[in-house]
Amino acid sequence: MRVETAKRIAADEYKSGVSRIWVDMDSLTLVQEAATREDVRNLMEKHVIQAKPKKGNSNARFKKRLKQLSKERRRGPGSVRGTRNARFPRKRRWIKTIRALRDELRTLKSENKIDAKTYRKYYRIVKGGTIKSRAQLRSQIRLAGLLGE
Repeated sequence: MRVETAKRIAADEYKSGVSRIWVDMDSLTLVQEAATREDVRNLMEKHVIQAKPKKGNSNARFKKRLKQLSKERRRGPGSVRGTRNARFPRKRRWIKTIRALRDELRTLKSENKIDAKTYRKYYRIVKGGTIKSRAQLRSQIRLAGLLGE
């Protein structure tokens, strides 16, 4: 049998590509004498026909890049892909803000610095999105003269 045919059959048996099949050129006569698929299997057992190992991709460059990113490098304007809202969605930004403000309101109420009526009033104001930070919330309550410290 021709070497190309033996390689094709071996590739089928190894479940790999033909390019990965290696044939020992010292035992070429054995390959040429093989007539059936069973003969090719026997040659595979004798290691006359072998499959080369798969080639892997190196992670070295990827790991180097990750290390640099962990040091806040490679984050300049040229590396930015996606809009500000794609990188940090509006909804996540809103959740982060609203949770902080509601937490601040709860803290002020539990420390008896504001009463339930003030808490509820500012809870609604915060929900409306007019207040953006804890500092602004405290400032608003203080200016209204409702912060009993």
